[in-house]
Amino acid sequence: MPQFNYVAVDNKGKEQKGRIEADGKDDAAKKLKARGLYPQRLDEVGGTKQKAGGKGGRKPKRKYGGGLNISIGTPKLRQKILTAFTRQLATLLDAGLPLVRALRTLERQSKDVGEKTIISEIADAVEGGMTFSESLGQHPKSFDKLYINMIRAGEASGALEQVLTRLAEYMEKSARLKAKVKSALVYPVVVLFIALTITAGLMIFIVPKFAKMFDEMLAGEPLPALTNFVIGISTFLKERSILGLIGIGVLIFLYKMYKKTAFGSYSIDYMKMKVPPFNGLVVKSSVARFCSTLGTLMSSGVSVLNALQIVRDTSGNQCVARAVQLVHDAVKEGEGMAKPLESTGVFPMMVVSMIEVGEETGALPEMLSRVAKVYEEEVDMAVEAMTSLIEPIMIVVLGVLIGGIVLAMFMPLIKLIDTLGG
Repeated sequence: MPQFNYVAVDNKGKEQKGRIEADGKDDAAKKLKARGLYPQRLDEVGGTKQKAGGKGGRKPKRKYGGGLNISIGTPKLRQKILTAFTRQLATLLDAGLPLVRALRTLERQSKDVGEKTIISEIADAVEGGMTFSESLGQHPKSFDKLYINMIRAGEASGALEQVLTRLAEYMEKSARLKAKVKSALVYPVVVLFIALTITAGLMIFIVPKFAKMFDEMLAGEPLPALTNFVIGISTFLKERSILGLIGIGVLIFLYKMYKKTAFGSYSIDYMKMKVPPFNGLVVKSSVARFCSTLGTLMSSGVSVLNALQIVRDTSGNQCVARAVQLVHDAVKEGEGMAKPLESTGVFPMMVVSMIEVGEETGALPEMLSRVAKVYEEEVDMAVEAMTSLIEPIMIVVLGVLIGGIVLAMFMPLIKLIDTLGG
């Protein structure tokens, strides 16, 4: 019996390699699918190997059993495109179109090459006998665990279009929340960058000219301490700027390496949630994301334990992830969610109380959605308050930097004018 070397991905998106015996490539693909693996490449041992490549950098498609087309190295869908795809697919299914026909419709109307390729491969996979969730699992870069598990729950409950609508709404809410948080951080970063650029320009180009003039016209005269301090920084920036850039690069590298460690990632997220002035915004946005994600999953029919695992993996904050893991372990032992949440110290008491009420009334998904809506509104207010507070602070900082340099240069000039007048 022929043997085939295979490259496949599992349900978690991890690449697997190995060898399998089969009557042919179609049979090999079926056997791999039975193991929960989705083939990306099949090469018969001793046969001619097919290499990826082709004109225009496009990778060739290979057809395995049932008309299944799989391309190597397909691109990742951008969040905006993925949200639009989800919303449009939900609309088409709700209008009564079969899944494959709806996918082919979206494939034809798509103007993005990457999206067209991915939709084509998903439609081919569904036509070849895969479920929709299994076909999405072949593209882990574009469709995360949350997306695939919600689709799987929708298929099981027969309400796929409703689940797709919830997914689209969730992604739109997440995008708005991220945009609001980013908008709160963009303004101070831009102002700080402008302030540092102006300061660096004064230090490198203007201050040295004043220093040279002071050396020539006030030779032997002591300069004020502030002037000496500013001239010292200017000399360092002008003569040892490369050393300073190297130092900054090393610090950034060390920070990234530290953040990759489990302890470093946790400690950075902990500081974000505890240290002012951004801690309130971080906590509120984390709570809104937690409640929105968990509520959406549970409303779609995903089990509590599976939903908590997905929330943990998609939280984006190690403090929240650890707290959710504690809640998961407690629920697994038969406890409720409220007490473990309270013991973590991460979630505000109002959130814990509302979740407790939701558990008692049997309306936890609806309660989570309400909490998410409340905290999304609080994020809006926090962003507005922070923006109004940061603006005068940054103006003061900019004034102190520029005013300090100007004052340092004018103090010796007063002495110089007095000397020339005498």
